[in-house]
Amino acid sequence: MSNVQLEWFTKDEQFPFFIQYGGHVKDTNLHKHFEFSELVIVLNGNATHIVNTESSFIKKGDVFVINESNAHAYKDPHDFKICNIMYRPEMLRYAGPDLKTSNGFQALFVLEPFYRNIYPYKSKLSLPIPNLEYVSEFISVMIDEYNNRLQGYQTMLISRFMELVVYLSRQYDRQEKAESSNLMQLANAISYIEDHYLEPLTLEEIASKSNISIRHLNRIFQSYYQTTPISYLQRLRLERACMLLKQTKLTITEISHKCGFNDSNYFTRQFTKAYGCPPKSYRLDR
Repeated sequence: MSNVQLEWFTKDEQFPFFIQYGGHVKDTNLHKHFEFSELVIVLNGNATHIVNTESSFIKKGDVFVINESNAHAYKDPHDFKICNIMYRPEMLRYAGPDLKTSNGFQALFVLEPFYRNIYPYKSKLSLPIPNLEYVSEFISVMIDEYNNRLQGYQTMLISRFMELVVYLSRQYDRQEKAESSNLMQLANAISYIEDHYLEPLTLEEIASKSNISIRHLNRIFQSYYQTTPISYLQRLRLERACMLLKQTKLTITEISHKCGFNDSNYFTRQFTKAYGCPPKSYRLDR
């Protein structure tokens, strides 16, 4: 494993800062940064990101910081384009006390890089496309400034870098609040389903009681549970059916109705699909 030095990219000892576009078409070797940090914005495509001994999928819009404590590499890049911003950690001293108290700043630039060295920690910031487009244009101006090196370019780049840090910190805060909101909405939906799963339920009713749209309801279920609300509802009903089959002598038709299925034939098909045998066989085996 190699140690990458900032001096490999810039010889300017008075301004230890470097920005570039990176286009990886092959796997990169595992490496560490020597006395510098790297802010990475994924502009296009995807890859597997190796950090120390852990790997995660990264894609267009993802943003993360790698500090000198962590070894990292990219594997299996596909149409992968990033922006690398390399800087000495002391550059963040330009952050004012108002920014240093920002949860987003602390999470993205301080805590995430630190915790990656202790245990697996996947970046949480993923920019929506409109925000990524804004950042892409912002980066383009920074790269032009860096390459043209007009008088005052260092001051301009420090200013723009800190503006980018503020913007990304704010986006992190907004994303965290959105995630928190999603969790509350999901909790409301789960709670309603758990309370009423034995009754006739529709997606419209679940979404309405959770104060969200059907589309958003499906999206947050898929995000957190990798399933749909209806599949979740059906699983609860089938689990209840298993209990009744084992503990009662109710008929299959009676059980199907008590578990929210109006059609006993449909219940039997779904039960067989889920457990590999029809309800009657399940009861006999138990």
